[in-house]
Amino acid sequence: MKKILIIGGGAMGSAFSIPCLENKNQVIITEPYNKTFIKNLASKNKFHSSLKIGLPNKLKFKRYSKNIFKNKFDLIVIALSLAGVDFIGKELKDLKIKTPLLVLTKGLKYDKKKNKLLTISHLLKKNYNASNVSVLKGPCLAKELAKKNKTSVVIASNNIRIAKWIGNLISTKYYLTEYSKDIIGVEICSAIKNIYAMIIGSGQNLNTSSGLFQKSMIEMKYLVKYFKGDEATVLGLSGIGDLYVSAAGGRNSKMGDYLGKGFTFSYAKKKFMPKDTVEGEQLAREIAPYILKKINKKKIPLMYHLLKTIIHNKKI
Repeated sequence: MKKILIIGGGAMGSAFSIPCLENKNQVIITEPYNKTFIKNLASKNKFHSSLKIGLPNKLKFKRYSKNIFKNKFDLIVIALSLAGVDFIGKELKDLKIKTPLLVLTKGLKYDKKKNKLLTISHLLKKNYNASNVSVLKGPCLAKELAKKNKTSVVIASNNIRIAKWIGNLISTKYYLTEYSKDIIGVEICSAIKNIYAMIIGSGQNLNTSSGLFQKSMIEMKYLVKYFKGDEATVLGLSGIGDLYVSAAGGRNSKMGDYLGKGFTFSYAKKKFMPKDTVEGEQLAREIAPYILKKINKKKIPLMYHLLKTIIHNKKI
């Protein structure tokens, strides 16, 4: 039995606790700022408002404070929004935490001073002195994982031994893990697939969307290679696998559908998806200052056009 701390009580962090508990680990979950999730997790039946299920009784909830790190954990899981990564990175740095980290959060950060795009693992290492960072990505919808539907994910780390150690902690008959040393490629794929899911969703019919899917794959391979990842990763779970599940029915493809119907992003968001987080839009605004200036638009015409569409609030 290992002791696991999950930081982030949203849908994915909470769903992830289920296979961890099933492997007879002691799991503590905490939520730094979302009042709804704090209320959910602190309730007697732990009914999660996003997952629409009661979480296992064995899951222990503790209110977030720096004191939580006085406990000795074998693994710390970061399942916060992209905005929360800097917050928890600073906390871990200040407390000099050296526990292995597993990042579920998907996204990229733009370093304005150095004009660079950073993966989350690079951000934690560069800005917050984290030394033992692995990432878990792939086609995993939180609601389906919570129902114990068969799910395949990839754990990436510079140290494959650590990745496999984590896999042994969390793998079950329905939660299957693969491993990769291409941490850059895995993170790039898992982030940009949200943008390409919007593009594919804009197709309005299967024929058009299929063509956009194929062209999206070409651009993803180019971008992974550009950022020094392995092109082959695009054909794995964090690439084509995650893109498929996102394009098949996620929030990003839903927004893409509205864009394809001729609405601007701001109108569609306000009119049809006022309470939904559209990760592709958030990422687009984050990376646009770099992508639009540094990368040849002829190499990534689909992404280039969508970034322009969102940041200038134009029709697609």
